[in-house]
Amino acid sequence: MYVHTPLQSDQDDRPAIRSAFFISDGTAITAETLGKSLLSQFSDVEFDIQVIPYVDTIQLAHEAVKRINTAYEKTQLRPLVFDTIVSDEIREIINSANAHNLDIYEGLINRIATEINHKPNPHAGMAHSNVDSDDYKARIDAVHFALDNDDGARTNHYDGADIILVGLSRSGKTPTSLYLALQYGIRAANYPLTEEDLDTSQLPRALKPYHNKLFGLTIDTERLVRIRQERKAGSRYASLAQCQAEQQAIQAIYSTQKIPNLNVSEMSVEEIATRILQITGLKRRIGV
Repeated sequence: MYVHTPLQSDQDDRPAIRSAFFISDGTAITAETLGKSLLSQFSDVEFDIQVIPYVDTIQLAHEAVKRINTAYEKTQLRPLVFDTIVSDEIREIINSANAHNLDIYEGLINRIATEINHKPNPHAGMAHSNVDSDDYKARIDAVHFALDNDDGARTNHYDGADIILVGLSRSGKTPTSLYLALQYGIRAANYPLTEEDLDTSQLPRALKPYHNKLFGLTIDTERLVRIRQERKAGSRYASLAQCQAEQQAIQAIYSTQKIPNLNVSEMSVEEIATRILQITGLKRRIGV
């Protein structure tokens, strides 16, 4: 098991930031997604993330190696390199860097080939080449729906929504709506419960007909204050007292109206979306 070793200095004994590279001959989405998932297990280590997509020539491979070696020279800590390179020649160049290389495809593909007794036919970008037209259309339609129905801007299309996220301002509704659309093809609208709505302790008129589609997001008060301070520092909107009052009011609405809800304070948008599907039973509209 790899153990992080702190880089000591006379003035600071905190661990140095470890570089992590996600490299691919395609979009690098697979390398980045899996790599970040693995690195998230080391929450006490800070990583400098660098994504290098479309490394599909010898020249680009050497340029990537230079970037990796530069990162090593700065910290004297070997960067972690997650790659999904198909070409043996290009992968060999990447592996020549002064780094700890973690090839995602090589070991797994060989194990699969052994198990099914069939040789692979490697081709760069193949994982994303067979785009299903129905899936693609569903994804794009869902993204457009999320954008058109963001922040309560339009409510006359809620009949077509799979889910309507509600919550306080800056509680993560918009990024969650877009992720649900992009990753699962789910048509997600979102509606911020304002101070006026909270004062009445009732659902806004626009939401009442769609009670069964509502899902609430909550966030810890201290975190909400920090997020709002970044947006409007020193304002009443970002004050502790205002955030506390809004939190109490929205929890009362969730309770009295029996709206399922989730505290997202310590969750990534990926985790939030997955939990929402699990809690609501919503089914993804697009394939895996």
